[in-house]
Amino acid sequence: MRKHWENCIANFDNEVDSFVGDYFADASRRVLLVAAAGFDPRSRRVSEMLAGALGNRLSAVFIREERTGASDALIKRADENETALKAIVPDCTIFRVDVFADDGAPVGGSRIVSLLGQHPVAEEVTDVILDLSALSIGIGFPAARMLLEDCEATSNRAFHLMIVSNPEMDDRISSVPSSRAGSVKGFSPQVDAEGQGLAQVWIPQLARGRASALTQIGAAIQRRYKICPLLPFPARNPRRADDLLAEYRTELVNEWEVDPRDVVYASERNPLDCYRTLSTLKTRFDRTMKGTYDPRMVLSPVGSKVLAAGALMAAIEHDMAVQYLETESYLFDHPEPTLADLPDMTVHLVLSGPLYASYDKSTSPE
Repeated sequence: MRKHWENCIANFDNEVDSFVGDYFADASRRVLLVAAAGFDPRSRRVSEMLAGALGNRLSAVFIREERTGASDALIKRADENETALKAIVPDCTIFRVDVFADDGAPVGGSRIVSLLGQHPVAEEVTDVILDLSALSIGIGFPAARMLLEDCEATSNRAFHLMIVSNPEMDDRISSVPSSRAGSVKGFSPQVDAEGQGLAQVWIPQLARGRASALTQIGAAIQRRYKICPLLPFPARNPRRADDLLAEYRTELVNEWEVDPRDVVYASERNPLDCYRTLSTLKTRFDRTMKGTYDPRMVLSPVGSKVLAAGALMAAIEHDMAVQYLETESYLFDHPEPTLADLPDMTVHLVLSGPLYASYDKSTSPE
């Protein structure tokens, strides 16, 4: 158990810049950054921040997610971001990952795990940072689990998550989902067919424009005991949760038949709030169903990467399933920033490493 996650080191916005400037000023630190090299304008932010503090002590693996349905405009933007990232971090490797196999099956998670396995982290690296900002769930979650476990096996290496989030920009990015819902690589715990009756609790993260995808995901989850939709609250836009409830009214009332008391809320800004909320739910369901059903929580993070990071932590810590529908292509309305745009929000978490050595020692049993 990772008890230190209950009080995980977290920094937000300007605090992130301060932490990076102070922590990485130590000349002994060598950092490997794993991030996306896609069309998203947030792809460069973390690389620029780290390069300014680390210089030639920073190396990177940039992941280019290849989708056959990508438009020429988005491919051009991804090419521009890739060129810029190579200039920002000269010591870098580009992984080109085909998200789908020839038969249309989503295989991006398996392929990124294979690629990372073929390129192990160098021994001199003291910190591994995964930038989730522009990575898809199908790629980012398997990479996060693999890198975290690798760092935990090395006592002197830290693992960080960084996210540049902008919910208003997320609303301008729409997606065309594939037709095959399935489990994310590494997040499909086995079910004991001979044990107690299985009761699956599905927690879909509601996000604008994702109703069709969530409907397909939900249809693929058998033996559902309860549905607990996850909404962003508090949020930068105070009405965001209300707007989502209005958008999903048909699904919530007619299709899923959700009890209003089962709606779950978590902060749009702090992934630890989502992690703690899901952990509490897991504890309560386990206690309630003990001796009657075998409870299994299934997460479907399809919106904000901040909430997705909290879901990632809960899924790893409590062995939860993650059900997802991969995206065939994206549409980006108004990709250029405007004066009306709100600033990006930056989040940084330290999930493992020497910074927790004294904490883990003080909380270990006698």
